[in-house]
Amino acid sequence: MEKVFDSNDFPARDALSAWEKVTAEAVMPTSFKLIDTDVFRGRFSTMPLGAVQVSAMAYSSYLTRRTPKLIRASDPEILALCVMSSGPHVIEQNRNRAVLQPGELLLIESSRPFETCADGGNILIQFPRTLLPLPAHHINQLICRALPGDQGMGRLLTAFLTHLTEDSTSYTPHDAARLGTIGLDLVTATLAQFLERESGIPFDSRQRLLYLRITSFIERHLGDTALTAGEIAAAHHISVRSLHRLFQQHGVTVRSWIRGQRLERCRRDLADPLKRHVPIHAIAARWGFPHSAYFTRAFRALHGNTPSDYRNQAHHHSTQAGTPS
Repeated sequence: MEKVFDSNDFPARDALSAWEKVTAEAVMPTSFKLIDTDVFRGRFSTMPLGAVQVSAMAYSSYLTRRTPKLIRASDPEILALCVMSSGPHVIEQNRNRAVLQPGELLLIESSRPFETCADGGNILIQFPRTLLPLPAHHINQLICRALPGDQGMGRLLTAFLTHLTEDSTSYTPHDAARLGTIGLDLVTATLAQFLERESGIPFDSRQRLLYLRITSFIERHLGDTALTAGEIAAAHHISVRSLHRLFQQHGVTVRSWIRGQRLERCRRDLADPLKRHVPIHAIAARWGFPHSAYFTRAFRALHGNTPSDYRNQAHHHSTQAGTPS
């Protein structure tokens, strides 16, 4: 994420007008008015992902309006799906009024007037309306309706957006475009699920989404030593053969992907100074390696040294860097 606004960088009298300018350029033009305060506090970061953009915002209380005049002056013709991260939000658009709580989702569009009373923060994913492969009259049914973000595809979308805003990884333009495709697929699937029209999602998008659902399921069950391809396939109502074919399309086998994820979780725990005193065999068992000898061989084959040596080296580096052990 790239910071594009921080109210601390401006004199108090200029912060709101600077915010209005930044949001007009990054999202869409709207007007702002403070509520019960003369000082605006806010932060705004963005991540361009090809034609898609993800933004993270935090702000003090304000009233914002997008009027017909502002729409005539500038309409990027985008849809924006927001994940409410904190604070109360009341939004009116498309003759609907939504009162939102943290964790809920909301879809708005730039081509219709809206009014918002907000205090807190949200994560927003925006994209040209033409990129959403759902009929316009179906999309309109979801405009300005509070939608749950803790179940089904909404849960995956929320987790994806939250991870992007917290991740410090530097992505190449190719990576960014792929992340934009994933984000749009998740938005499409989430809205289609609320509309009960998942069959209308293009085949390629359905395949990518199925892979995301399955890998998310596996990650939640990595500690289950009895996890098998059969159980994974059954949980997603596909055949084992289809499961293997899906992973082959991503250049891996089901077994190697699971083992790689388990080894990565172990590596993180071994490098964590707060887990310095947790026995290595306990860490291995937690992530699905009940046999210490097998875990040691697999870890050494991947990282070039034993788990104990890796932990000692990580502890040494963290101590030199001043990290408490």
